[in-house]
Order: sequence, then C-alpha cells, then structure tokens
Amino acid sequence: MANANILEQKKQLVADLADRMKNAAGGVIVNYQGITVADDTALRSELRKAGVEYTVVKNTLTSKACDIIGFEGLKDQLTGMTALATSAEDPIAPAKILAKYAKDHENFVLKAGFVEGELLDQNAVKELAETPSKEVLIGRLMGSLQSGLYGFAYAIQAIIDKNEGGESAEVAAEAAAE
Repeated sequence: MANANILEQKKQLVADLADRMKNAAGGVIVNYQGITVADDTALRSELRKAGVEYTVVKNTLTSKACDIIGFEGLKDQLTGMTALATSAEDPIAPAKILAKYAKDHENFVLKAGFVEGELLDQNAVKELAETPSKEVLIGRLMGSLQSGLYGFAYAIQAIIDKNEGGESAEVAAEAAAE
C-alpha cells in the first residue's frame, strides 16, 4: 500500500497540473521518444525564451488532471513518452515551436493540444503552428487599416489641390479680364 505522504504529493501534482492546463492559453502534448539530451536541452531553452512551460509528467497523472478539467478527449493521446508544453500568454507559441522542432526530428511527434479550453487533434495543432504570431497579425491588420486611411487622405488632398488650383485659375482669369 502506498504511503499517505506519497499519495498527497501525487494529488497535489495532479491539482497543480490541472490548474496549469485550465489556465493556459494553449498547450500541446508530444511524444518525445528518441531525442537526444542535447536536442532536448536546446528545445527546452527555446521554449523557456518564449514563456512556454515544458514538462514530462506521468501519463496517469496527466489523465487524472484531464478528468478534473474536462479534457477527457486528450486521454487517448497519453501513451508512450509524453511531454506537455503550455503557455499562459501565447496560445500559438507551444504549437509553433514544437512543430518546427518536429520537422527536424522524425521521432518527435505532435499528438494533440488545446487552445483556450478547446481540444485540438494532431492536424489542428499543425495548422495552429502555421498561424502567424500575434504581433505579425496585428502588424498586418494595422497595415491594412493604414493603407485604407492613406488612400482616403490622398483622395481628400487631391480634391483640395484641385479646388485650390481651380480657384487660383479663376482668380487669375478675373484679374486678367480687368
């Protein structure tokens, strides 16, 4: 029979993991089998820089956390050597970084994920990874808005220039007539 302290520690781990997943903007579950320690260290460093928390947790504990927060659909993916990457701020960062890594390492497999409480299958995680970052999307939106405003400003200026040009031509014609 398991020690009471160990059971309490596991319960706390599950509660913390459930809280982390529930409050994350996005997360991805991967199979990390077959990657080297050096590759894993480099991946963890890149994830840390992006504010992504990456951990290896026992599948049974992750499964219990999924039960707590209603992510039962992820439980089918909890087989083999599984790691979880979550971001509290950027829902795209875990998918983008891990998908890039998976392209270079054939043993590293994206399994599933979630964004703001919605579960994603493997294909949806890959599509999410292709989404430009928040900053790029905001830049594109601002550029689109700005180009429309610039076009409007140029049109208004052309009307003003035309009217000023027309008035000065009329004034010059009247002065010449006198």
